[in-house]
Amino acid sequence: MRRIHSRQLAVATRKTPRAINRQIVINLLRQHAAISRADLARLLGIQRSAAGRIVSDLIAEGLVREGAAGEADRGRKPTLLHLDSRGRCAVAVDVRVTGTSLVLTDLVGRELTAVRVFETDAGPEAFVGHLASEVHRLLREEGETERCLGVGVAFPGMLDHSGSVVLRAPALGWRDVPLREPLAAALRLPVEMENAAKACALALLWNAGPEAPPGDLVFVSVSDGVGVGLVLGGEVLRGRHNTAGEFGHVPLSIDGPRCACGALGCWEAYVSNLATLSRYLGVPFLPHPPIAAEIARVRMDDVIARARGGDMKALTALGATGRYFGLGLASVMNAFDPARVYVGGEITAAWDLIEPAMREGLTERVLVRAAAETEIVPLAAEDHPRLRGASALVGASVFAATSVA
Repeated sequence: MRRIHSRQLAVATRKTPRAINRQIVINLLRQHAAISRADLARLLGIQRSAAGRIVSDLIAEGLVREGAAGEADRGRKPTLLHLDSRGRCAVAVDVRVTGTSLVLTDLVGRELTAVRVFETDAGPEAFVGHLASEVHRLLREEGETERCLGVGVAFPGMLDHSGSVVLRAPALGWRDVPLREPLAAALRLPVEMENAAKACALALLWNAGPEAPPGDLVFVSVSDGVGVGLVLGGEVLRGRHNTAGEFGHVPLSIDGPRCACGALGCWEAYVSNLATLSRYLGVPFLPHPPIAAEIARVRMDDVIARARGGDMKALTALGATGRYFGLGLASVMNAFDPARVYVGGEITAAWDLIEPAMREGLTERVLVRAAAETEIVPLAAEDHPRLRGASALVGASVFAATSVA
């Protein structure tokens, strides 16, 4: 049962039930993609005329549009309703130590352009200027400057509750950096920022269809670092300082390699892309930029391709990553017992190669045997889950999806 805090309560007015139903309509349209007024009224448990008035208001506000007629067993075919993202777009940004990606999307997360990548600057000021230049160039070349409603940024670090200040980004070496306001000023656009794994967890909720399974979910992002987004009771878990879910910095061994955060043996130091590449090349794991030249010349895609070609060094490196992934994931399973785990990152392209070792490590450390059988869903890297998460930050704010935002 959700706790109710007296300080957060407001007195209801005559408009409150309609405001609640309005929000439910938006969420139903988001989940079903297309639905008729009659079906909305049935799902809401209200008169069709009342549902029609809510829909008319949303159409007037430009949040909902009418589409093609649907199917009907008899009588007139119903007009289907959709969330209206026409004439508006967003820029999704995925920040990593090894590179920053951006793409133009509509407000429901569909990519409208190819993904662009540029080198991530080491300092905040240089990064803000470079990103603003790249976003402006993208919008100018696509002729979308006037239609863009905002920029969503999936960031590899811990942010404050407002999403304005980078409390700490170990891999970048940033601490207490006000980032959103300078970025918004340089872009001259609204900016929504979130920890990358939390943004991906939000996207899971934002894009969930009506058939989505109930229960608590976990998203694990494996890239230059490791991030975990936790969905409990339909909400993204944040914690007192908005730093909940930092399992990437829970140690597997206090005698292990030094992590970007400064501690020894963190989960991230064993399973990140940089850790896998270091293991494959046989060079020391050095998480801070600049990235060692021998590591910078090799990508995870290269290691996976070589493993599929029978390269034993590549197979061994990926197998070790899988085992370490399972050992660390067990801590998440023991702590939260989720119904499903999603995994994003380049390692998902080798999931068939690493899953046996991952399951072995997971089984070794979980406290309840059934937890080792939890469904784990790899998300294809080419689907860009972190960019989808960044796009969802803008979409959720525009459509005011307070249940997930």
